[in-house]
Amino acid sequence: MPNWGDLPRAAGGAPITVPRDPAREAARDELLKADYHRHDPSLQERVYDWIMDRINDALGVIAGDGTSGTTGLIVFLVVAVLVGVGLWWRLGAPRRAARTTLDVFGTAGPRTAAQYRADAERHATAGEWAEAVREQMRALVRALEERTLLDTRPGRTADEAAAEAGRSLPEHAAALTAAALTFDDIAYGDRTADRAAYQLLRDLDQALERARPALAAAPGGAA
Repeated sequence: MPNWGDLPRAAGGAPITVPRDPAREAARDELLKADYHRHDPSLQERVYDWIMDRINDALGVIAGDGTSGTTGLIVFLVVAVLVGVGLWWRLGAPRRAARTTLDVFGTAGPRTAAQYRADAERHATAGEWAEAVREQMRALVRALEERTLLDTRPGRTADEAAAEAGRSLPEHAAALTAAALTFDDIAYGDRTADRAAYQLLRDLDQALERARPALAAAPGGAA
């Protein structure tokens, strides 16, 4: 039996008789509350600190006396790997460089739609689908310029051409957007071109040849 005189007492003088194990669990639960850990370093910070400690240890070995060339090389490689891991942890996985946005016609400038179509068909016959897609998209945009549905403007991207043409040809706006996305992903991204991508643009080009622009409503006209 415990000696009542040795037990801690509450403010009123009564002895505290909480059993040891429940008291330990209560204390542990209390210390696990978020209020006690709001200033603790994050997992990322702890890992980064651990990596930096290992780098410092490795550098100390390199700088120490009696390190052979082989040991020094191994330690150096370990340091390089740790630095890479640390950078990846802090900065995230490397991302593909931002895609370059170019004039849909490239640096050579526009030619006629018929010329682009002929080149696209030639590439398609040879199974050169990426080139066929690029030339077919250029044929499509150039044809819209020749019909004055688009103004001839240097530097226009495929996305801009699709958005502008979609306002004149609203029934084909979604197809134009999809065509521009296909062109961008193949010409500037990492998507692999195929017959289906080329056929998508070719069919749209033919459909646009038959399309008529929507007439704009006159200002103040009847609803």
